Amino acid sequence: MLVQLGEVSVSSTTIHTPSGEIPLRGSQWTVSDQWHSQQRIPAWAVVCAVVGFFLVCFLSLLFLLAKETRYSGTVQVLITNGPRQYVIRIPVTDQRVVAHIHAQVNYARSLAAL
Repeated sequence: MLVQLGEVSVSSTTIHTPSGEIPLRGSQWTVSDQWHSQQRIPAWAVVCAVVGFFLVCFLSLLFLLAKETRYSGTVQVLITNGPRQYVIRIPVTDQRVVAHIHAQVNYARSLAAL
């Protein structure tokens, strides 16, 4: 196998999906990002603010200004070749995972063009 995307694997001539095989040559690959980021106050900041409130009163509330960014969602990959199509939804929690999926799809596109 040359590429593995979720439950789909790609060999030199065939795309293997759970619903059957699709020829690699002439296949179209479409990627759409469906993920978002959220900023939250981390748990350690809340604990420090509560514990510190008894020691330094209002200065400990500055811990509540700390933020962390969390990513969640899915990346959807649509594979079509003639009348056959298959959709992969891959859960993501990091921007690096999204970039890796895009790189794998670009590699699969280059294989399909051969």
